[in-house]
Amino acid sequence: MIPPLARGRRSVVLLALAALAGGCANESSAPVGHAEDRREPCAARDELRRPLFGDLHVHTTLSFDAHAFEVRVTPDEAWRFARGDGVMLPPLDAEGRLTRNVRIDRPLDFAALTDHSEFLGEVETCTTPGSAAYDSETCRTYREAPDVTGTGLFGIQVASENPRRYPDVCGEDGLGCSDAASAVWQRVQEAAEAAYDRSSRCEFTSFVAYEYTAATGASTNHRNVIFRNARVPFPTTYFEQPTPQGLWAELESTCLDAGTGCDVLAIPHNPNESNGNMFRVEYPGATGPQAEREQAAFRARMEPLLEIFQHKGDSECRNGLSGIVGGADEQCEFEKWTRPGPQDCGDGTGTLGSANYGCYSRRDFLRGILLEGLKEEARIGENPYRLGVIASTDTHNGTPGHVAEDEFGGHRGTDDDGPEKQLGTGVITAGGIAYDPGGLAGVWAEENSRDAIFDALRRRETFGTSGPRIAVRLFAGADLSPELCSDPEMVRHAYERGTPMGGAVPATDAPPRILVSALRDAGTPDRPGTPLQRIQVVKGWIDREDGLPHERVFDVAGDAGNGASVDEATCETSGPGADSLCAVWTDPDWDPRERAFYYARVLENPTCRWSAWTCNRLPAAERPAACNDPSVKRTQQERAWTSPVFVDARS
Repeated sequence: MIPPLARGRRSVVLLALAALAGGCANESSAPVGHAEDRREPCAARDELRRPLFGDLHVHTTLSFDAHAFEVRVTPDEAWRFARGDGVMLPPLDAEGRLTRNVRIDRPLDFAALTDHSEFLGEVETCTTPGSAAYDSETCRTYREAPDVTGTGLFGIQVASENPRRYPDVCGEDGLGCSDAASAVWQRVQEAAEAAYDRSSRCEFTSFVAYEYTAATGASTNHRNVIFRNARVPFPTTYFEQPTPQGLWAELESTCLDAGTGCDVLAIPHNPNESNGNMFRVEYPGATGPQAEREQAAFRARMEPLLEIFQHKGDSECRNGLSGIVGGADEQCEFEKWTRPGPQDCGDGTGTLGSANYGCYSRRDFLRGILLEGLKEEARIGENPYRLGVIASTDTHNGTPGHVAEDEFGGHRGTDDDGPEKQLGTGVITAGGIAYDPGGLAGVWAEENSRDAIFDALRRRETFGTSGPRIAVRLFAGADLSPELCSDPEMVRHAYERGTPMGGAVPATDAPPRILVSALRDAGTPDRPGTPLQRIQVVKGWIDREDGLPHERVFDVAGDAGNGASVDEATCETSGPGADSLCAVWTDPDWDPRERAFYYARVLENPTCRWSAWTCNRLPAAERPAACNDPSVKRTQQERAWTSPVFVDARS
């Protein structure tokens, strides 16, 4: 349970918003209806589960920063985009009309729109002529000086230790934006409900969601909050709860314990910008090991997943950081940029990560976080960081799943709406060349429905990709057959005799066998997928001899030297690769007395990075400096990551 100090931060603002929504502060806002539990049975259902691909991090015009950068894509339009329709994006023409029409090549299976909860009322008030605060100085500034100024006007508040709403917009008590925010939240729910396919076709699943945008000291501490169904409370914001512990406590009281059937989880993202803060080991108010165990268990329940990849880069691993024993991993250089400031936080923390400054921590990346969790489990008997993984885009264009490298068109409206800006250094924060198209969330679920997908997220039977629809799964267990890859009943027998990714297996004298199976993205006739090159298994453990966290990477299938390559000038690929790869691998250094985790990383053959595609399309005389900068990689290996499987050490 969360200590009383976290529960005591409920504000007058939240009470007022709950009242406006038709209930008291402990109740859900009035649901769109109670049809959320009624749907036709899905015609396609697989008890052995099938891969579904989605995007759980998407912003529309409702987000203060997206709107400031001239994005006008509504939630209804974003939902239609996820299902294959096009949307219009900046830049604007001389008459102020949007000029770019974009669409994805294949519909997604599921998505969540995660607009910032913090300023739903302010954006609505400031952009609605005739509203009470429409002519206020703050609203005029937001409308008349968009882009950097408009974004910074509100964004500075979520970086402050003492955030405040602007009195000329929301009143001295901060309640003046409540009515507008409540109306916007109701529209968000209605749009998600309209997008959900309740027919037996089960073609698309929409989730009600929002982003909680804490950034104290300009270090990213954001979470995407995803609800199972339509019974949801009003969003919690940084103003009411400026700590993650406060967010979890609020979600527990207004959702999990509200008696309405509400269910929820939170997904932290961009720890690579957190300067060691997002996964700092702390137990506020705890008076001893038992209280720490309770907090660790509660955190693990509320946050079962980590967003490992999105348009701001990779959060899997980073070479050169202190506190972990192991050799350099060349694949840890994927989508990495070095920022000014000290490069290693050590055991401490820093600031300004979201502004692309300050130190990096081993706790900013999945491996370091997982290892920190193993250390805590050894210390107090509970692991607060038993995390699975997904990936998503974090698009601010309202374009879920728009991840194709060869047509990347930016992520944030006028901030990067053309090649010059996309290949530049960013406007308000690091962006431009440092961004990428982002990734996709993958789940293994029986059917395409809210319950089935949410259950997969909760049990961590999930994976993330850097964009391609690579389907990968991992099982572990001492009783798995070494011949499983040739078994036509491989998956059935793996479920019967092993544990899927996201779960835990007990340590035995016999080492667990790790089954990893991956299928390439077939692509489309116009954009075929890329063959697979290899599968790697990443192991992390706490060594019982030196007590230190260790990591090691093993190639288990495929061939790193297969000779596949890509012509940087044309982006034509060549060389052999695999449509599928499979391995049953056994750890050669198994010690049942050591706590450990294993996850898989699947690599495609090399292809062009989006920036190479963009540079190649420009006449040589018009190519900006980034096109000839040797530090900007022109090729890459797209990839997928599984959730880990954990091994509980034998005492």
